[in-house]
Amino acid sequence: MSDHVAKATLYDALTQAAKALSNGRRAELVDVLAQGERPVEELADEIGQTIANTSQHLQRLLRSGLVKTRRDGTRIYYSLSSPVVHALWRTMRQTAEEHVAGLQQLANDYLGDRSKLRTITRDALQARLSDGDVVVLDVRPEPEYTAGHIRGAITIPISDLKSRLGEIPAGAEVVAYCRGPYCVYADDAVRLMTRNGLDAARLEDGFPEWVAARLPIEGRTP
Repeated sequence: MSDHVAKATLYDALTQAAKALSNGRRAELVDVLAQGERPVEELADEIGQTIANTSQHLQRLLRSGLVKTRRDGTRIYYSLSSPVVHALWRTMRQTAEEHVAGLQQLANDYLGDRSKLRTITRDALQARLSDGDVVVLDVRPEPEYTAGHIRGAITIPISDLKSRLGEIPAGAEVVAYCRGPYCVYADDAVRLMTRNGLDAARLEDGFPEWVAARLPIEGRTP
């Protein structure tokens, strides 16, 4: 093999991971799997695809080495191969935020007006947790909380929050968090709690970024 061909082959191989993430549904799968392992049936529901289509996307990610599997009885669970996979997705996302025209408008169309939502940084929340004067609320689905969550956080999935507001201590300041900066669960939670007279803010990003910053967690690391 000539030097040129060998170099071309190498660079083609180096792009395989990025190619696997060149599809929006596969990027969504990585975003969900950054929360913890899930079976294909749950993943299909999360990204709004059939099980067959979701399986095809997962097989593409599997062939590229971005996900791994484990079997539990008749069920196969998928998870990210390593934290580097989420770091790749996070870097792609940040690159798009800085360089893709119109992305902010697309985000606004999906997320709505965030201008009135109070946010808190990871460092500020960590300091408040040390002081013990804030309630941290995980509004992701229950399996994601079980897979791993911010230390001390309580769980009320966004689908249950309206009927369970009474479980939040009266007079408490609440910080809600979910999957990341493009997850609407925490936004919806803050809006709901604010309408009901609670002092609420959302974490500026989400659980995977908290993990990447090596801040305290409980449960299995995603």
